Amino acid sequence: MSEPTPSLYQKRIQIHPRSVKGQFRNLKTGVLVLAYLVFFLLPWLRWDRPNAPDQAVLYDLPGRHFYIFGLTIQVQDIFWLAGVLIIFAILLFFVTGLAGRVWCGYFCFQTLWTDLYMMVEKWIQGDRPARIRLDKGPWNREKFIKRGGTYAIWLFIAFWSGLSFTMYWVDAPTLVVDFLLGRAPYAAYFTTFFLTTTTFVMAGLAREQVCVYMCPYARFQSAMFDHDTLIISYEAKRGEGTQGRAKLGKGMKTREERQAQGAGDCIDCGYCVQVCPVGIDIRNGLQYQCISCALCIDACDTIMDNQKWPRGLIHYTSENALQGRKTTLLKPKTVGYGVILTAATVLLIWSVVTRSPYTGMVEQIRQPLYTQLSDGSIRNTYEIKLNNKLTAPMTVGIRIEGLPGAVLDMDSMERLKLAPQERIKLLARVQIPPVQDDSGKKNDRDEVTFVIEALEGATAEPIRREVPFYVPEGD
Repeated sequence: MSEPTPSLYQKRIQIHPRSVKGQFRNLKTGVLVLAYLVFFLLPWLRWDRPNAPDQAVLYDLPGRHFYIFGLTIQVQDIFWLAGVLIIFAILLFFVTGLAGRVWCGYFCFQTLWTDLYMMVEKWIQGDRPARIRLDKGPWNREKFIKRGGTYAIWLFIAFWSGLSFTMYWVDAPTLVVDFLLGRAPYAAYFTTFFLTTTTFVMAGLAREQVCVYMCPYARFQSAMFDHDTLIISYEAKRGEGTQGRAKLGKGMKTREERQAQGAGDCIDCGYCVQVCPVGIDIRNGLQYQCISCALCIDACDTIMDNQKWPRGLIHYTSENALQGRKTTLLKPKTVGYGVILTAATVLLIWSVVTRSPYTGMVEQIRQPLYTQLSDGSIRNTYEIKLNNKLTAPMTVGIRIEGLPGAVLDMDSMERLKLAPQERIKLLARVQIPPVQDDSGKKNDRDEVTFVIEALEGATAEPIRREVPFYVPEGD
């Protein structure tokens, strides 16, 4: 008799999480409601912005402008995005070092959408026992209606999620009308349907498989943990006693009776396992699949309340506390993360608050380096790039200084009007009288400073750009 061929992959065990009430469930629901209100309603919020789109948050890629309420971000300010990503990364390390995977349990997009999908599933199919019966039962009329209704609502949520994301890149009311009439850009259809598919599959079908097998965060989180990190733990000493867990039974109903027989407070009801969205047993210790949603704490506290026993059989604690040592949250690593996080946040805010309403760049045109006129005067040519970063018109003036006798031969540069968010290029010629150099030294280069200052429509420090000015070499 041949032995069966071993499978390379573990067969998926369908998880049907049970509903639970408690402080952590309420916290998760509050975060979920707030996140959905922001995500789905923000594209529809209007903002009074002259000479620019009135959508409060709009990422205008064709125009290369990002509008975030009263802030207009241009491509030159893309380093702000790098700053935000750095802050988020440091914040993730900081929070994970203190309280474990709270991002996964409360704020991750996978968690938020999966939570909503499970609420829909419970509403249509019932709680855990009813869903298990439906899953194991034959495909009859009831199963078709309940499964079909669940998938239909899931698909609508996924579609509206994808469309809402696309609204951040195009005016929301216009996009909805154009999308339904079939005249929206191809990119809008592709983005919406791609996100519809991935949301439906990830949040509805894959669920915990994403957290367990696909998400890399579960694999490297241990590098950020230490013995003082707050994790969700089971008090094995209290729950097991000297004889282990024991269900409620004759002669073991009260806590005193159980303690007399060496049994712990854990009645082995399995409620903590049934509510876990990834299907682990927290009583087996810390596991990489745990997303720190704390629903097992609510489940265990509910049982303890029913028995009128003290709460805390499962709770947030640290490895040091479990071993009877003191938990120290204020340690060099935590302080270091906090200092870096504070500094990066302050620097980013300072950069945004002190941003200039306009930019000016000056570059010399080096073909040729200089031109010598018939009267012996020397002329250099420069390209000036001006960018009005405001959504209102402004006037700037350009002058030069630092080079004796030099003149800017374009009077029109004394007052230049820039339209809202206008970018222009100008040619400027700087001319000096014939060079008189009797020192016998070679002097083929000097410096000239262009001063670009706001005259009307904005208040800012003048922009000063020092560039070389070339003259013929001396003998």
